[in-house]
Amino acid sequence: MSEPARPAPTTPRFRSVLDRIVGFTPAKAVVSPQGRSYPLAANENPYGPLPSVVEAIREEALAVNRYPDNHCVELIAALAARLGVAEDEIAVGTGSVDVTRMLLEAVAEPGAEVVHAWRSFEAYPFLIGLSGATPVEVPLRDGAHDLPAMADAITARTRLVLVCNPNNPTGSVVRRGELEAFLDRVPADCLVVVDEAYHEYVRDAEVPDALTLRAGRPHLVVLRTFSKAYGLAGLRVGYAVGHPVAIAAIRKAFVPFGVSGLAQAAALAALRAGAELTARVDVTTAERARVRAALTEQGWSVDPSEANFLWLPLGEQALAFAAHCAEAGVAVRAFAGDGVRVSIGSAEENDAFLAATAALAAVFAGD
Repeated sequence: MSEPARPAPTTPRFRSVLDRIVGFTPAKAVVSPQGRSYPLAANENPYGPLPSVVEAIREEALAVNRYPDNHCVELIAALAARLGVAEDEIAVGTGSVDVTRMLLEAVAEPGAEVVHAWRSFEAYPFLIGLSGATPVEVPLRDGAHDLPAMADAITARTRLVLVCNPNNPTGSVVRRGELEAFLDRVPADCLVVVDEAYHEYVRDAEVPDALTLRAGRPHLVVLRTFSKAYGLAGLRVGYAVGHPVAIAAIRKAFVPFGVSGLAQAAALAALRAGAELTARVDVTTAERARVRAALTEQGWSVDPSEANFLWLPLGEQALAFAAHCAEAGVAVRAFAGDGVRVSIGSAEENDAFLAATAALAAVFAGD
C-alpha cells in the first residue's frame, strides 16, 4: 500500500532559531498632554549636526545617484591617521551594531559559543542567535562585568567574548588592571571584542582606551561608533580596530556598498571638527554629573556612569517609573524587573526629566 499523502505546507519554512529570538524594539516616542516630547531613551546626542557636517552632507547629496565607495578608503585613511594604526587594521560598517554582526558572522558556526555579560547591550543576544552561535550569558556583579566569571565561562567552543565598556545600560566600567588580567586569561584563538561605543564620555582615568592594550594581543578587537558623541546616529557608521588577520576576516562579512556616501562624508567632516565635538561632549558629561546629583538629592538610587546615560536600578518599579515619565512627555528606557536607563539630553530635556522625577519621588516613597 502506498503511504498517505502528506498535507501541503501552508506557510514558508523559516529557521527554528527565530522562535527563540526577541528582536530589538526601540522605545516608543511619548508626548505630554501639553504636546511636549523629550526623547531620553536612545542614548542619542541631543545636539544637531555641526555646520561643517551639514555642508558635507549637502555636497554629497548631489552624488546620491552613484554608489558610495565600497571600501570606505578615505574614511579608513582618516581614522588610521587619527588613531595611529594601519589602514588594514580597520573595518567599517553601518554602525557598531553592524560591525558586531560582521564579527559574529566571521566566527560563528553550529556549536560555537559567544560569551557576554548580562544585562548588557540588548542587541547582543539576538545578533548571536541569528549568527548561529549559542549565547552564554554571565550575570553582572554589582552592576558591572564579572570578568573572572566570564573567563571561567570560556570553553573550547567559545569563539568570541563581548565586553561593553562602558556597559550599556548600566554605565559601569571595567578598569585597566582587571581588563588586562582578563585579556591575558582568554585563549589566543578566541576573539575579545571591547565595545567602546561610549568611549568619548569616559572621564575615569583608570578606564583604559582599549586601543592601547592591543600590543601583543592579536585576539583583541575594539569597536567604536559615530552614533553617540559624533551625533550621526541617523547615518549609521561604526568601525572595528584589530589585527590585520582579524580585520580581513571581518571585511568578508561586509554588505557591499553598505555605508552610504552621505554617511562617509559626514563621518569625515565630524572627524575634522574634533574641538567642537569635544566641547559638546564636555557639556554632556557636566550635565551627567548635574542630573545624577539632582536625582540623588531627590532620594533616588543612581549608579555611577561613564557614558551619556544614567541607570536607576528600580527593579519591579521600572515600568511604573517609565510610565509616569511618559505622562510628562519624557521617554526613558525601562527594562522590566531590572531598571531604567535615561539618556543625558540638553539642559531643557534634563530639566523636564528632573521635574518628572521630583513629582515621582513622593509617589514612589509612599508605595
